[in-house]
Amino acid sequence: MRATKRVIPLLLAFGALFLTSGCSVQVRESPSAPLAVGAAATAMLAAPDGAAMGTVTLTQGPHGVIIAADVSGLTPGGHGFHIHEKGTCTPDFAAAGDHFTPKAQGHGYLHEGGFHAGDLPNIYAAADGTVRVDVFTSDVTLTDGLAHSLFDEDGSAFIIHEKPDTYGEDAGAGGRVACGVIVQN
Repeated sequence: MRATKRVIPLLLAFGALFLTSGCSVQVRESPSAPLAVGAAATAMLAAPDGAAMGTVTLTQGPHGVIIAADVSGLTPGGHGFHIHEKGTCTPDFAAAGDHFTPKAQGHGYLHEGGFHAGDLPNIYAAADGTVRVDVFTSDVTLTDGLAHSLFDEDGSAFIIHEKPDTYGEDAGAGGRVACGVIVQN
């Protein structure tokens, strides 16, 4: 009985230590789909005339995806930068469809009901038309089989628009000036 009296406080202390140590449990939409930490994907951006405009790389982390873009050939200033719902840029960039949104949400960071998973911050081209940007999002994944996976049955693509996004219900970003299909590495 004396041993039991000493063991119980010890177990309680270890339990408290475990709970306060910052340990967390990641809940996934599908227990059969393993988290693809370290998975990578690439999109080669092109202008409507087919000229190369740069590369977007995606890297899956444990809490979301890091998106790194190196772009050239843009007009100086702001441009909407989005993930679109279909992995095609042909016959024209309209083929990429609307913004990627696996949930029925409105457009823009300022939308009261939430924003599309494909809504990303605007990018800003320097005077020479180049952009280098890193963006993090937890709203998409490279893991197959999850509702917010960029690799669903019709894939996904990046689109860069001629003007900056308003972040409101109407994107207002104008025409599509670059497109790139996202492919797994």
